[in-house]
Amino acid sequence: MHLNQVTVTMPDLNAGWDFYCALGLKPIVDARPRYARFVCPDGDSTFSLHQGEKGGGGTTVYFECENLDAVILTLRASGIQFTSGPEDKNWLWREAELFDPGGNRVILYFAGSNRIDPPWRISPQDTSRP
Repeated sequence: MHLNQVTVTMPDLNAGWDFYCALGLKPIVDARPRYARFVCPDGDSTFSLHQGEKGGGGTTVYFECENLDAVILTLRASGIQFTSGPEDKNWLWREAELFDPGGNRVILYFAGSNRIDPPWRISPQDTSRP
């Protein structure tokens, strides 16, 4: 598995959009005011913003697994407990959720080409929308 993205929660996604664009991240999904996703300028890692109260939902770490269902079966057999999944989501990813010992949310998933090129991906000229 490899690290795909980290999602952070913040109350004002417009401010977050401006800040992370200024850092050089390239927007690929604009579902503000509730969600925005960027691809990092080097490589294909992504970074997301999720709307919520400051200190709200916290951070979610995503790990992509080519053979998700088999990985989950193996992890469950070793005693790892999942809170959900694996299940197909309406954003075209197959996911399973668990929490680490510190209470951090972790998603194991498979998205294929929908990871950075979903059908609703915005075009480069749409990046200035408030």
